Amino acid sequence: MEFLVPIIIVVIVIIILSSIRQISEYERGILFQCGKYKRILNPGWNIVLPIIQSFQKVDIRTKAVDVPEQDAITKDNVSIRINAVIYYKVFDASKAVIAVERYQYAVSQLAQTTMRNAVGAVSLDELLTEREKISTEICNIIDEATDPWGIKVENVELKDIKLPEEMQRVIAKVAEAEREKQAVITKSKGEEEAAINLAKAAEIMSVTPGALHLRTLATLNDVSSDQSNTIIFAVPIEVLRAFDGDNAKIKDIIDKIAKK
Repeated sequence: MEFLVPIIIVVIVIIILSSIRQISEYERGILFQCGKYKRILNPGWNIVLPIIQSFQKVDIRTKAVDVPEQDAITKDNVSIRINAVIYYKVFDASKAVIAVERYQYAVSQLAQTTMRNAVGAVSLDELLTEREKISTEICNIIDEATDPWGIKVENVELKDIKLPEEMQRVIAKVAEAEREKQAVITKSKGEEEAAINLAKAAEIMSVTPGALHLRTLATLNDVSSDQSNTIIFAVPIEVLRAFDGDNAKIKDIIDKIAKK
């Protein structure tokens, strides 16, 4: 009997030590007793009795999971390949263990199916231009479906959309045609504004005495800077009319110039 007591104490200590389970701050433990759910174990050291009790850890941190690339067909029958990333976290550890088997795999499969269905409900143009809206719709659908599993879907992002080569060439041609259209429109607007400004300038010159002379002199000054230019300019009508007034005076001026 003297040796029995120490042995019993040692056995009890070993059982207690082996019953201690550590749970980290980012984890929760699901405790089962005789196969039935008992409670959630919080972070720290917890006692789990051997044989009678068991527990399972659940990571409650936000997880970023790649949704594998999927073949999908849009509403306008264009075949594409698309992949995404989904962000989710466990908000109820007991449901994540009890309500669904391998919740990580279940969420991934649900995301793939939902993504294909969402792509099939929109046209290619909508998919390319409204990616954020479609991502939000996919997120809402998955979040609603995973709520009974104790999982909160925080965000879904469509990462890459791959088009067939033929469709890529078609889209490139459409984009090029659109750019050419914008260039023609911009050029025509510029010409229209230039014509309006020229018309206003001509109107101002026609009613302002001497404006045409000043413009002519400014033009001559601009083109005379390069000696290699051949200058052809129109003489204002006022100058020509001077020749009709007094031919004798003009002749005298020419003679004086010749004598010099």
